[in-house]
Amino acid sequence: MTPSTLSIITPVDSTAFATVQISTSEQVQAAVQKAAKAQKSWKKVPLKQRVEMGRRFLEVFGTRKDELAKELTMQMGRPLRYTPGEIKGTQDRGKYMVDVAEEALKDVEIVEAGLEGKFKRFIRKEAVGVVLIVAPWNYPYLSSLNGVLPSIIAGNSVILKHSSQTPLCGERFAQAWTEAGLPDGVFQCIHMSHADTESLVRNPLINYVNFTGSVEGGHQIQKAASDKFIATGLELGGKDPAYVRPDCDLKYTVETLVDGSFFNSGQCCCAIERIYVHADIYDAFVAAFVAETKNYRLGNPLEPETTLGPMVKTKAADFVRAQVAEAVSQGAKAHIDASLFPADKPGTPYMAPQVLTEVTHKMRVMTEESFGPVVGIMKVASDDEAIHYMNDSDFGLSASIWTSDADAALRIGDQIETGTWFMNRCDYLDPALAWVGVKDSGRGCTLSKYGYDQVTRLKSFHLKLVTA
Repeated sequence: MTPSTLSIITPVDSTAFATVQISTSEQVQAAVQKAAKAQKSWKKVPLKQRVEMGRRFLEVFGTRKDELAKELTMQMGRPLRYTPGEIKGTQDRGKYMVDVAEEALKDVEIVEAGLEGKFKRFIRKEAVGVVLIVAPWNYPYLSSLNGVLPSIIAGNSVILKHSSQTPLCGERFAQAWTEAGLPDGVFQCIHMSHADTESLVRNPLINYVNFTGSVEGGHQIQKAASDKFIATGLELGGKDPAYVRPDCDLKYTVETLVDGSFFNSGQCCCAIERIYVHADIYDAFVAAFVAETKNYRLGNPLEPETTLGPMVKTKAADFVRAQVAEAVSQGAKAHIDASLFPADKPGTPYMAPQVLTEVTHKMRVMTEESFGPVVGIMKVASDDEAIHYMNDSDFGLSASIWTSDADAALRIGDQIETGTWFMNRCDYLDPALAWVGVKDSGRGCTLSKYGYDQVTRLKSFHLKLVTA
């Protein structure tokens, strides 16, 4: 069968930016065979050498920062003033994962008094085999790295299927691994159809699947993998809340939450999508939040003054616009006049940010993931009321509290159903901490030393040294 092609439609001007070739089903099957064969040799390479390969990859990747940043902007629309940050962030996150690899993957020795010299017992963390990673477009390098780098360092081979919006990001990873000297077949980037992706998940040679995307997509991955006894890592989005207490640093809180709501046009799984503000400072918070939001500059992401670019697709912007319109029709108050943002045009991916008050949890905008530049703000009378509303969600990826009282932050955090709990911070992934979710935000773990546990299996060794 002749391979088909995929055109990348840039949200910058809705034209075709680049074209990539879609692999045939036969090519996909050949790739997984190649990966399985390469992994058998790669897992025998000493860990120290695999770690150094990871370091070389990060070094090579960073040498093309400016080129990669502009290409990233063209693929998914984030302003060019920000995309170099993802290249550097990928290197920084990767460095941490490389630095902890030997400790995370070392044998666990079992020592028991009185048995010295009689037994040698330890637990080894072995590579699972071939890892399939299905990556998203919104942070295409950072999200991919979370699975790719630990998998390869642990001794696995990797097949990366990147989003059809950002396929070039997968190719850039492949180029960097090749230049770093990774053996052929250990990492492959394949552009394939949804049908072939599902078929690959079912393939008996695939030993672990890491997926970042929608809840619906997560269900499809889980169902496809259910005929095998393999694990899946599923990061499926969020509806992340923030609670603002009266004792917060108001100026800092407003500035940080506006950024957490609207950076990347709100297209982040851990973006702030709902805010609960204590009644004592509610009016002051809303006034300052609206004023700060009006400072954004919506426009062509290639222009240096642009701080808010287009959403990834017109369809995505239409979805968010519909959420906003429905909420307003149900009684919500919209604080941003779109005419302040001349680039805002219905029927295009360019959408002005919006701040809604007088919202309730009967509105989709407060319960359904928006993944766009809109945030709802509700007044609460107490910590208990804030806790109730924060937990009133199908999602649980991250949540934050804004306060000067660390003890209160810990007390409240213990009651929040979430994967990560922040105090005075949001919309951030700390590579030293486990990135996890609860409820419809998925399962599994990436980052931290525990991220290596997802791509390894435990094997116990019990050696009796003395038989007499």
